[in-house]
Parts: sequence; C-alpha cells; structure tokens
Amino acid sequence: MAKKNRTVYVCQECGYESPKWMGQCICGAWNTFVEEKVKDADVSDKRSRTMDRKRTQMQKLSDVRSGNETRMDTGIGELNRVLGGGLVRGSLTLISGEPGIGKSTLILQAAANIASAGGTVLYVSGEESEEQIRMRADRICKDIPDSLFILSETCIENVFECAQDLKPSFMIIDSVQTMYSEDIDSAPGSVSQIRMCGNELMRVGKVYDIPVFIVAHVTKQGELAGPKTVEHMVDCVLDFTGERNQDIRILRCYKNRFGTTSEIGAFEMGPSGLEEIENLSRTFLEDSESGTEGAVVTAVYEGSRPLLMEVQALSSAAGPGFARRSSVGVDLRRLNMIIAVLEKKAGLSLGNEDIYLNVVGGLKPEGTYIDLAVALAIYSTYRGIPSPDRTIVLGEIGLTGELRNVMNADKIVREAKRMGFRNVILPKKNAEKIGNVEGMILTGVRNISEALDFFRR
Repeated sequence: MAKKNRTVYVCQECGYESPKWMGQCICGAWNTFVEEKVKDADVSDKRSRTMDRKRTQMQKLSDVRSGNETRMDTGIGELNRVLGGGLVRGSLTLISGEPGIGKSTLILQAAANIASAGGTVLYVSGEESEEQIRMRADRICKDIPDSLFILSETCIENVFECAQDLKPSFMIIDSVQTMYSEDIDSAPGSVSQIRMCGNELMRVGKVYDIPVFIVAHVTKQGELAGPKTVEHMVDCVLDFTGERNQDIRILRCYKNRFGTTSEIGAFEMGPSGLEEIENLSRTFLEDSESGTEGAVVTAVYEGSRPLLMEVQALSSAAGPGFARRSSVGVDLRRLNMIIAVLEKKAGLSLGNEDIYLNVVGGLKPEGTYIDLAVALAIYSTYRGIPSPDRTIVLGEIGLTGELRNVMNADKIVREAKRMGFRNVILPKKNAEKIGNVEGMILTGVRNISEALDFFRR
C-alpha cells in the first residue's frame, strides 16, 4: 500500500501540529506556523521490519533490576559525576552548547574510553567527514581503539541499519539537527524532523539497551534549538558552557531521570583535549588578590561539593542618560534588587552610578548564596574600601534587608578553612547552627547594615 502525503502546520516555537493554519498557537506565539508535508507510514514500513518489538508485559517492581547496577563508566570522572555515576543502558542523553565550546571533543574522549575498555562504540556525524574526526582523535586520544566505529551519515534510516548490524554498546549522534527521516518531507533541522529522529533514537536505545548521546545546537539566545518536546522526551539534558577567552568549561545537568540535577563537572581545554579539574575552587581563586576594592570572595554549594569564587564589582559616575547596569554570571533582575536594597537600607546613592558586576571564571552560580557578596562588592567599589583579607562572604538578602540562611553552610566553612581562609561572614542563624570551628572566625549578621558595619572595620 502506497504512503499518502498529508499537509500539517507545525509551530516553530513549541512543535504543536495543526491540520490547518492558525494565526496564534496554543502556546501563545503568533505567526509561527509553517507548512510541512508528512508521509503516513504503512504496515510495510522499513523501520517496522528492522526493529525488533518487545512484547508488552507486566512485572513486579521488586523484580526489576536497578539501573544503578548496569551503569557504564565513561572514563571521565567529571562526566560520570554529572550523569549520576555513569551512563545508564538504554538512556537517551542530550548535550548542547555553543559552537566550538568542546561538545564533540568531550563525547569523542568518552567514546574512546568506552571502546578502550572493551565496548563497541558507533560515532555518527552529520557535520564532519571521517577524516575530520580522525584528525581530532589523533589530537585528543592516546590510542584509537579498533572497536570505535565512525559513520558520516545524515539519513536516520541508514543509521539504524548500521546500528542493527554493529549492535554497539554506546552510540553518539552529532548532531540531531543534521539528521532527517525519509518519511517526512521537510528539511533537516525542522521541528518535525527533530521530533521524528528523537523519537526513533529513543526507541532504538530502549529496544537494544544502548545508551545514546545526542548533540544539539543552541540558538542565539543560548537556548536549546528545536521543539521543547525533545527535552521532555530524553532522559538527561546536559549543557556545556564556558567563556571563549578562558579555558574553563562547565558541564551542568538540567534534567536527569537517573540522578540529581545539581551536579556540575569542570574541565579545562588544553592542546590535547579536555582535562578534568579536581580542585575547581583553587582554579577560580588562583589569580585573586587580597585587599582589592570591589572584589569579594564567596561560595556556593553545587551538587555534592562547595565552590569558592570571586565576585568583582565596579561603579563609576554615569554619563548623560540612564545609569548602566551590566552583569556577567548574576541575573540582572537580582542585581537590580540588591542595588535597591542598598539604596533603601544602607543609604547609598547609586542612581547616578554605572555598576558592572562579574563572577570570575565564567561560572553562573544558581541560588542566592552570593547575594551578600554582590552587595559588599558594590559597597566596596563605591566607597573605595578594600575587602577584608582572607574572608568569605555568603548569604541571601531579603527585600527588607534581612539575611536569610543558606543550605550546607557548614560544608562551605570547612572548604574555606581547607583553602586557607580564616574569616566567614554569614547569616546569624547559620553561624549559631555551625558553632565554633577551630581556626575559623564566624561572624553572624542579621541584616545588610550589620554586614556593612563589619566590612567597614
């Protein structure tokens, strides 16, 4: 029976399909529908013949084998940490990042490690030729194992045939925006193609018990390109970030069905590929100088480890027009709120001051751990007061100027002691809970005014 073509209208924002054109989508976006031709699959579809379907049957949850027992070691400790202990068989992982940040380098190193450990790996590239991948492998891999296979292909059906013949223990698709299915009459990278290829890759991974890595592009705004349904469909979403003028790369997990989403992995880009950073705090603070105006050391707790970093602020008289507010690493709305609290509760006049804020190292800390450090850095540069020597500052600032306690403050204090710091300014409740720490001076403050009083000493 021949396949029939049908016309659908797909929203480029959310991927919603409609049989007719609509001015406004259900997601609220206007004029985002594009026309696409779709072929209805029949019973003789090639994919149905090549895919082995498992019979659906019920089983007791107590009889199901835990996925933690079948995790696969990638040979990269920081990647294992972010994934929750390694790759889970049958999982579908999506990794995104800006062009040239090192996504392909990271997964090629992981592929070479798995292949060297005895696994069979299939690396599918729709963007590079076999020769280009070999050139990268010569640079970052000590030895290229014979069980690492390369396929330069963009047709998803051809990829499935090769995967069925090879039966790899790990498969990589680089990237999903270059893949297309012959069953859909639209260009690669369209909403329908990405959703179709994503669904099929997920089915391949589940049926053959293969962990699959998908590389995805990002938009100009830094968001994941393609329909949002792909993020909901995959098991794990990773984001690889970093500043182009720096060597540090941060791997962060935004979704993980097999582990926590608060872990981060740290890497340094070198001539021979990505190298793991074991002591990330020391890396962030190695160029910091004590007693500098506008520079305050703070800390956050990411996943299972505390991270120390430096916050820098600069204020200068504004020119004609509105004062500028610029922030790197801190949400601009959060910065404006902290400035408002300083004006209202500390009596600072910042309306005619340009304020620039930067978190050294390119890290974008989550949570409100560094609110007090941001406020003190702004105060330091505005008043010209050097920051206290060997001092860590942390705490959340409320709208009334009070300081709210933060989680895992005790672990941050122990890390600060290990790094050679002697003073910690933190919320009073945290200081009372921690108590005395040998070799450390904990200063508990109730509000922003008390913190500034200590800072002026």
